[in-house]
Parts: sequence; structure tokens; C-alpha cells
Amino acid sequence: TGSIDLIKDLPEGDEIDMCEGMERMAEGFRSEGRNEGRKEGKLEEKRNTLLSLLNVKLGNVSRETERSIRSCTIEKLNKLTLSIFDIQNENDILRIIH
Repeated sequence: TGSIDLIKDLPEGDEIDMCEGMERMAEGFRSEGRNEGRKEGKLEEKRNTLLSLLNVKLGNVSRETERSIRSCTIEKLNKLTLSIFDIQNENDILRIIH
């Protein structure tokens, strides 16, 4: 499996049951999937909050600007969030994220 984590806690010379090893590996994959899902959920929540704030500040932003924001990395979203008080129009948004 390439995952040394499955056996690193075993004292030297001990054995691990193959079924137990497979279950540990599967649990590791499930945990990674949950973490990725949480990260994506937080990112989507941040996008939605930022879009709501920008819609209040500027009126409805265009679909193009919304798509640009939804495709942003977390770093660009953070930069946009910190610049929200300086934003006067959609061009400011696009300048910040591109």
C-alpha cells in the first residue's frame, strides 16, 4: 500500500493481521476524504459569505464576477476579504483576484 503508518506503531518482530491492516488503511482513506470534504465546505462557505457581502456593498455582482470569485483559490479569497472596504466596483474585485 505504500503506507508505513499502518505498521509504524508495531514493536519490532510483531505481526499485524492482514484484515486489521486493510481496515486501518481504509479508515485512513475515509478520514482523508472527510477532511477534504470539510475543507471544500469551508471554502464554499467563505465564497458564499464574500459574495453576499459584495452584493450588499455593490448591488448584485455580474454572473461573470461571481464565477470568477467561485473559482478563486483560498489565498485570493482572503486577499479579497481583506480588501473589501477598498472595493468600489466590480473592476476592483477583478483587479484583486486576477
